[in-house]
Amino acid sequence: MSTLFPVMEAFYTVQGEGLFTGQAAHFIRLGGCDVGCTWCDVKESWDADAHPKFSVEAIVEEAAKNPARIAVITGGEPLMHDLAPLTSALREVGFRTHIETSGTHPVTGDWHHICFSPKKFKTPLQEVFPVAHELKVIVYNKHDLIWAEEHVHRLDPNCALFLQPEWSKRDEMMPLIVEHVKAHPRWRISLQTHKYLNIP
Repeated sequence: MSTLFPVMEAFYTVQGEGLFTGQAAHFIRLGGCDVGCTWCDVKESWDADAHPKFSVEAIVEEAAKNPARIAVITGGEPLMHDLAPLTSALREVGFRTHIETSGTHPVTGDWHHICFSPKKFKTPLQEVFPVAHELKVIVYNKHDLIWAEEHVHRLDPNCALFLQPEWSKRDEMMPLIVEHVKAHPRWRISLQTHKYLNIP
C-alpha cells in the first residue's frame, strides 16, 4: 500500500527565496506543523488532518506534468512525515529534491538541497546543522541577527547563509540586515521576491 501524505497545496512556480531564487520549481506543501511561529503566513497548514491525503504516485505524477525538475517539499513542517518514499519516487523520474525545514524533526528522505530555517519557537535538532546546504534566518526583530550568528559555527563551512526580513517587518528590518551583511559578508540577503512580483 502506498504511503499517503496530507497535501495542503501543490503548484508550479518560480522559487522566490534563498539560493535558488528565480528558478522554476514544483512546490509540494504538506500539512502538519508543531513549531507555531506567530508570524507564519500559512497557519492553515498546521493541522495535518485538515488536508486531503494523496499517494506518492499521485504527487509525483502531478509534479511530472511540468518541465522543471526541481521539487520543493515544504509545509508546515514537512519532516513531521517520513519523506523517504516521496524523495525516492521523485528522484526516479529525474527530480532534484529540495526541502524547506525548521529542523525540529529527524531528517528523512534523500535530498539534493536542504534549506534549514530554524525558529525560536521550537529548538532545532543538532543533527540538522551539519547536513544543511542553506541556512535561512527570518529576521523579525534586531535580536534575530544575534541569534542567527549563534548557528553559524555548527554548520558545514560550505553552507550558504541568508538573512530574510519577515514580510510585515521588511521596511523596518532591511536597513539592519544590510548593515549586518556589510559587517559579516559571509551572509547574503534573501527577499520574498514572489511577493514583490505577485507570483504565487
